[in-house]
Formats: sequence, C-alpha cells, structure tokens
Amino acid sequence: MTAIRHALTVTREADFAAWYQEVISEAEMAEESGVRGCMVIKPWGYGIWERIQKLMDARIKAAGVDNCYFPLFIPLSYFAKEAEHVDGFAKEMAVVTHHRLIQDGKGGLIPDPEAKLEEPLIVRPTSETVIGQAMSRWIQSWRDLPLLTNQWANVVRWEMRTRMFLRTSEFLWQEGHTAHADKADAMAETLRALEMYRAHAEDDLAMPVIAGEKPENERFPGAVATYSIEAMMQDGKALQAGTSHYLGTGFAEAAGIRYQDRDGQQTPCHTTSWGVSTRLIGGVIMTHGDDDGLRVPPAIAPHQIVILPMLREDEGDAALLAYCEALRSELSAQSALGEPVRVLLDKRAGKATQKRWAWVKKGVPLILEIGGRDAAGGQVSVVRRDRLWNEGGKVNFLAQNRDEFVAKGAAELEDIQRALHSEATSRRDAQIHRGITDVAGLESFFAESKRYPGWVELGWSRPTGAALEQVVATLKALKLTVRNTPMHAPAPGGTCVFTGQQAVETIYVARSY
Repeated sequence: MTAIRHALTVTREADFAAWYQEVISEAEMAEESGVRGCMVIKPWGYGIWERIQKLMDARIKAAGVDNCYFPLFIPLSYFAKEAEHVDGFAKEMAVVTHHRLIQDGKGGLIPDPEAKLEEPLIVRPTSETVIGQAMSRWIQSWRDLPLLTNQWANVVRWEMRTRMFLRTSEFLWQEGHTAHADKADAMAETLRALEMYRAHAEDDLAMPVIAGEKPENERFPGAVATYSIEAMMQDGKALQAGTSHYLGTGFAEAAGIRYQDRDGQQTPCHTTSWGVSTRLIGGVIMTHGDDDGLRVPPAIAPHQIVILPMLREDEGDAALLAYCEALRSELSAQSALGEPVRVLLDKRAGKATQKRWAWVKKGVPLILEIGGRDAAGGQVSVVRRDRLWNEGGKVNFLAQNRDEFVAKGAAELEDIQRALHSEATSRRDAQIHRGITDVAGLESFFAESKRYPGWVELGWSRPTGAALEQVVATLKALKLTVRNTPMHAPAPGGTCVFTGQQAVETIYVARSY
C-alpha cells in the first residue's frame, strides 16, 4: 500500500492537543481575538454553530418553550440573594464598576473616579438571578404555570486556562429557564431537556453520548439535581456536552417566585435550568476529526456538497460553469435529513486541487471535482470526506454518471451521517473498560503509560458527606472525575470500589475536559 500523506502536520496520535488546535486553524473555524480567553469565530465555525442553533431551537420550540432575551449586565444585589449559587461562580465573574473613561494626562485612558457606579454590575455568567426576578413579576397564579423560557446569548466566565470552543472566557449558548407548580412537573421538564440534548447530540451531531445524573459534588451551584450528557473524545477523555438542572425551590425563594395555588395559598415555584454551548463544536472536532482535518456530519454542515469546477481561464469555462450550475440547482432541489440539500458552487479563482484540500480540512461531507471532459460526458467525480483515501493511498474519487449521482446524492449524505455516528459509537464502546475492583487497579489503569485510556465503568454506593469528600480527594489525586450515572441502567452487583459498601448504581470515571 502506498503511504498516505495527510493534510495536517500533526497527527492525533502524536499530539492530540496540538492536532486539535491545528484543525481549528486549518479549517478556518476560529482565531485569537487579542483578548485573553476570547476568540473570533470565523464564518465556517459560526456556520456550524448556526446549524446547531437552528436544529436545537426547533427542538426547544417544539416543547412549547418561548425564546426571550435578558440583559448582559446583572446587578450585584441579585447574586447576593443566592449565596450558594454565587459561591460557585464568584472567582469567574467579570465586574463593571465605572460608566465612563477620562484621559489620564499621559496619552492614555482611565476610569473616571467620578463615574463609579452606585452598584457594581456583573457581566452575565448565567442568568438564573435576572430571569428569576422577571419570573417573580410574571407569575401570579397557578394559571401562569408552567412558565417555559429560553434565551440564546453570550456569557462571560473568567477562565484561567482556556482552549478554543472548549473553555473560553466568553462563549455562546442557550439557557432554558422554567418555573413549575410542583416537583413532579419540574423534574419532568428537567429530564425532557436532558433527552432533547441526547437526541440532538446523537441525531444531529452524530456524537454518541451517555445521559445520566451527575454526582452530588458535581451539581450546578444551588441545584438539587444535575443531569448531563457525556461524550467520549478520540483521546479517551470525557466531554460534558450539555446539562439540565432541577433547582428545587431554592432559587424561587431567593427571587420571590411564588404563585397563588387553587386554594388561595402563596406557594414557591419549582424551577429548572438547562443549556448547551459552543463547546459542542469542540466535541464535534474531537469526535469526528481525522489527520486531514475536520469531518462535519451532514446535518450540521453549512455546505453539504461543494462543487469544484476545474477552470482553465479559457473559452471552455463558460460551458463548464453552466454544467456545474445546473448540477447545483438539481442537487439543491433534493432533500436530505429532512431539509433541502445545501450545495455550494465554488467559482473562486485558483487550482481545483488547492481548493479541494481547503474543503477537505473544513470537513465538507461530499466534494465534487468536475472538468471539461466530465461536463462533456455527463459525469461527476465525487469523494466522500469520511472515505477520503482508497487502498492505494490516493484520494478516493469515484467517477459517476451525473444523473445517477443526483438521484442518490441525498441518500449518500444520510449514509455519511449514519457512518460517522456508527464509527464514533464503536470507538467509544471499545474504550469503556470493566472489571476493575479496587482503587489501586483504577490508578494502574490510568497510569501515564496508557496515553488514551478511555473510561472505566464502576459500581457506586452513592456516598455523601465526608465519604464523598474522601472519594473526590482520591480521584483528584489521580486527575479523574466521576462523569455520571447512566439513566435506566440496571443496578450493578458487587461493592463500590471506593467505599466497600454495596453498589447501588453504575458510574463512569474518566479524565475530562
């Protein structure tokens, strides 16, 4: 077999972190902004986010949730009412203290001492507090419940260690906030949102996840219960890809979210919150990328098919472009994955091979190269991004009859979506390990010699208090975390590795992002 020369300079095996950064750069997804921890999301990266946003927003609205928008700035006093919640975010909060700048007499600018705000403003790290204040005004009676809201916004959390898409000081997300008459209704909403995230990850991102409850020490600050979807990246680490929280009545009590029940009594609401962010894009990169760049699942690809005419800057170009435009029009009239096929005719100047590799790095599902002879013979030359190389080590272009390709192009996209999900699922399942019976065995398994070890499935006695603190300390020393307890998993046999008590549920332990 001929050796394959990949498009990237760093492979996943050699340096996964450097490979990840190179994919982002070469796929033109994002770049540094000049502000620590903040990024400029470029058109291709933002196009993927727009697709995620569109598909997720449809799921949110189908559940009867209404979109709204709340301020970026939140008065400090709103947070002061919720000590436990604030403590979880205090070190990450950005604070605005002045409303005007003046010249410092040295050619620079400084905050005007006379323009100090009466009350500092927090740059939104999450919106429970400000939305809670609004809910306290909007909800008066049991007739106003449930109240289901969502906002698409940016938030700021002053991260110390940042990585594009995965952990940035500013990021984009959606945050759902709902209020309910009782625990049962609020829990149903919490689990509905969790299932929505699971389905979105599996069906739209082709990213297999495990949905389950987080342990007590991993709960959202102030929450009664936190649930997550956890995805395995190709280096075996876990990525928390979305969370849903049952907040009980604590937030409602602090914000005064009460309703008059059917008996005329004032009763606190039960509230929830749930969200996913641009972190999902990092998950897509690390789930599907290969040593040639990104591979984008067709459901979230801004362009699902790119047509590259091999222009020669001569009189034959007009006929070739007309052929390609007709092909683009016919393909765009097809439907795949429930939507019209998204096709781009790339007419830019430049060699087709150079443009091809640019689109390979971006991860476009199907790339068509068409020359004058293809047009004259009614042919197309097609490569699937998920099957880039043939057994001979050459780019796996397949010549096809034009009409036959038009007839099956949509089905090909749907097959790519399935294939990416199947590949990722098989890889994840192969890297979930069982049979470890003590902490020493866990430590040995995750020894440095195991570069990409995967996850370990263990029985768990659900410890609390001092017993849980001891487990957390043990895991922290090993640089490990409990990811979640999978939903609907049967009770395991045997004892808990950490406490020696009877195991009552299953957990996954892993290194994480």
